[in-house]
Amino acid sequence: MNQTTAPDDVAADESPAKAGRSADRTDMVGKALGLLVLLGDEPRGASAAEISRRAQLPFSTTYRLLGSLTRDGFVDYEPDGRRYHLGLRIFQLGQRVSNHHGFAGTALPVLRRVTEQTGEATILSVRDGHHHLTVNKVDGPQMFRVTSDPGHLGSLSTTAVGKALVAFAEDAEREKLLAELPLEPLTEKSITDRDAFRAEIELVRRRGFAVMDEENEAGMRAVAVPLLNSQGHAFASLATAVPVFRLSLEGLEAHVPLLQEAAAELAARLPQR
Repeated sequence: MNQTTAPDDVAADESPAKAGRSADRTDMVGKALGLLVLLGDEPRGASAAEISRRAQLPFSTTYRLLGSLTRDGFVDYEPDGRRYHLGLRIFQLGQRVSNHHGFAGTALPVLRRVTEQTGEATILSVRDGHHHLTVNKVDGPQMFRVTSDPGHLGSLSTTAVGKALVAFAEDAEREKLLAELPLEPLTEKSITDRDAFRAEIELVRRRGFAVMDEENEAGMRAVAVPLLNSQGHAFASLATAVPVFRLSLEGLEAHVPLLQEAAAELAARLPQR
């Protein structure tokens, strides 16, 4: 009588040892990605010891992972200061993501047009968890420059772009953010009371735009509008930012119709996440 082979699903089962090795590899990938995230928060770079401490990983593990990431171009090593920085490979991948979502080719001409009319910086942001992520920016012709460059992660509660993203999030998500969002006091004008923040978000919803008046950075103010999908929820936000000495809050709010027109154009042209 001929022998039958084992069922495919049994033959495909991994041994416990092999499964353990696979889990270890996956865990190491997660740790390596975690180091990249930490380096993203260190524009001046960090030493292996600092990264190890922040990541809560053994120094030997951190050093080995940094070596692999450096070899593949994801991290750069500065011998003089013995510091690590994000590498050009990250920038290359980020540009591909930006192009895929239309943030470069599609959005940039619209942002440039807004800046030509306002003479001030125009910023496009999306939500990334409890932060906003700057995906594109066009600086104004003035000498005073806005520091929120593409790739910057900022507060949702203290910025105009962040408030617009919260105010026009899906209902359940908005309620979750209102209950859980850290209300960090970045300046003495930052809203840190949860009831006051809820009232601010309701005001944004009624008016259709959000303002920031030195709540995120002393000497700066901004106005932002949401980019809405077909359900009326924000998938991005568009802002004009200025130093306080150059434009009053009322003068800044006068740019809202221009921003809303640009936001409607971008919402029709950009992929909606």
